[in-house]
Amino acid sequence: MIRHALIFWISVSLAVLGLVTGLMREGLSSLQSLIFPLVLFALLYYAYRVAPGAPSRSRGPSRSKVKVKPSQKTMNKVAALRKSDSSPSKRKSYPFQVIEGSKGKSDDQLPKYH
Repeated sequence: MIRHALIFWISVSLAVLGLVTGLMREGLSSLQSLIFPLVLFALLYYAYRVAPGAPSRSRGPSRSKVKVKPSQKTMNKVAALRKSDSSPSKRKSYPFQVIEGSKGKSDDQLPKYH
């Protein structure tokens, strides 16, 4: 997180330095090169705010949420899922099993370095 903040502030300080040196060299005529990016940014921001589904800051009573009542069939499914989940089995059943090998196991054959 600190690395991202460091990169951000270095970028901002370099941008400010570029603006200041541009103003010192060419005066206010250097700001003409900023008109197109600023207009483009404003258009993108406006399109983002107007677009349907965009996040809105107004969460007041003017926006009412419509509540949809689930059907009885859906409620029965949910109740059945809850009932089956409420009684967890002692062991999980897996779709595979361990097959013992044909060799006999003894402690003599184990490596001594373990």
